[in-house]
Amino acid sequence: MPVTGRNRPHPHDDAPDTAEAFERLAALPEGRERRALRDELVRLWLPMAERIAVRFRGRGEALEDLYQVAALGLVKAVDHYDPARGRAFEAYAVPTVAGEIKRHFRDHMWTLHVPRRVQDLRNRVRRASRELAQTTPGRAPTVSEIAERAELTESEVRTGLEALECFTALSLDAETPGVDGHSLADTLGGPDPGYDLVVDRAAVKPCLQALPERERTILYLRFFRGMTQSRIAHQLGISQMHVSRLLSGCCDRLRKELIAGAG
Repeated sequence: MPVTGRNRPHPHDDAPDTAEAFERLAALPEGRERRALRDELVRLWLPMAERIAVRFRGRGEALEDLYQVAALGLVKAVDHYDPARGRAFEAYAVPTVAGEIKRHFRDHMWTLHVPRRVQDLRNRVRRASRELAQTTPGRAPTVSEIAERAELTESEVRTGLEALECFTALSLDAETPGVDGHSLADTLGGPDPGYDLVVDRAAVKPCLQALPERERTILYLRFFRGMTQSRIAHQLGISQMHVSRLLSGCCDRLRKELIAGAG
């Protein structure tokens, strides 16, 4: 049986009067007749769902995709609505459809993972900013003004403002603001070998302290002062061959101790 609407005052001009149809749907068993009535109810309420979807346009998602998400929310509302509870279908459907769209944004549109609490702060800050823009033309509202309107602390407002920038991410190939010819990738640092040197020096320090004084002196003169083996030999009064053997022995000993310590 087709569903027909009657002219009654309603928040939405084209919203149908489907109270009797929902009562009939609740009484019908699963089968072809129930599915046909369900599909007809979805069709009649689809304009309302699409109007809700329009409220969310301009946030990085195509309107046609928002229509599909809103339709999915409407189907859920029709399937779960219980007329016996006494609420009008619209009062149940509107938050159901809007909630489905918000979940879609939360689960699929954020390019950075943002906790639910921060997302809520973002929404409250954005809403307060829009309201204040009507009363403060020509300038952006201050953090304190937003905090007062949204009933948040200034710290929470700053968190919400930062979250506004997390909805989408820039490509590393994007141009660096204010710097022509350079991309964001050019601002990224690379591995600094100096850190490895610091680690190596810290690791070898106790091994060096365990060496005899002459061996420590030879290592210092060779690797920190850059002296040749012949100059070291002349300064210490020993042969260059002896210096070479001592250097080789010290380096071999240090290497073994470092390997043993790492294991």
